Amino acid sequence: MIWDRLGVLTDEVSPDLREALDWAAEHRLAHVEIRTVEGRNVIDLADAALLDIRKETEKRGLFVSAVASPVFKCALDPSRPVQTGDAFGQREERVEAHYRKLERAIEIAGLLGTKRIRIFSFWRENDPKAYESDIVTHLKAAAAMAEKAGVTLLLENEPSCNGGYAAEVGRLARLAASPALKVLWDPGNEAYGGKPAYPEGYGAVKDVIGHVHLKDALTDEGGVPRCVPIGQGAVPYGAQLSALERDGYSGLYTIETHYVPEGGTAAHGTGLTLEGLRTVLSAGRTS
Repeated sequence: MIWDRLGVLTDEVSPDLREALDWAAEHRLAHVEIRTVEGRNVIDLADAALLDIRKETEKRGLFVSAVASPVFKCALDPSRPVQTGDAFGQREERVEAHYRKLERAIEIAGLLGTKRIRIFSFWRENDPKAYESDIVTHLKAAAAMAEKAGVTLLLENEPSCNGGYAAEVGRLARLAASPALKVLWDPGNEAYGGKPAYPEGYGAVKDVIGHVHLKDALTDEGGVPRCVPIGQGAVPYGAQLSALERDGYSGLYTIETHYVPEGGTAAHGTGLTLEGLRTVLSAGRTS
């Protein structure tokens, strides 16, 4: 059942870890992902803080499903102009520093009791295909580190990165050709980037999916994309979720709303997405 595998990124509810965990437990979620806590990126947290996160999480009957790291949210070559995005409190650093971040992320995964680490594919080049070989070389090296440590890297489709869309991120994962690197499929990111998430996007990644994020998005009349609660955007979630389950996806789902209603809070926005998801699942009878 999807409900048994549903979680949330804690900072999509509150920067306060305990508030977010209480919310997740109250809404009967199964797990949480850790990205930032009190505005600090998970990669910068000390061991004692991480062990406290695990203790507080498990005390509420939840588990940490993934380290939502910023690994490879950086430029391949600082001398070239690139598109950038949200690095969640991380300053721009060279690729070499991101290998150290990956080493730390692997340590963090062990402290939090998970084997999943979210990564990216470098800030988007003007012509990503021209640098595909370099990107794949780094992904292979990272996957080798992950495989040795017994963890799985989850490569997210992120419009500000070279693996911005399903066709790109799916191709990168196949070229990396490692059991330790899978795609983190985010249909909402695909829609935010102006691409059809289902069936087109899903078809390009369905054989390499290792994790799923849930958000919805649309483009307004002025051509500006924005995130909205599930069921109010461009992603046909009923069909998408049914396809995932029908095709044998047995992994986890994580709500990553990226939506705060005017005058409201992150928790309110995430609650609206959870309500929208319930409505979608009820209508499609996808449990």
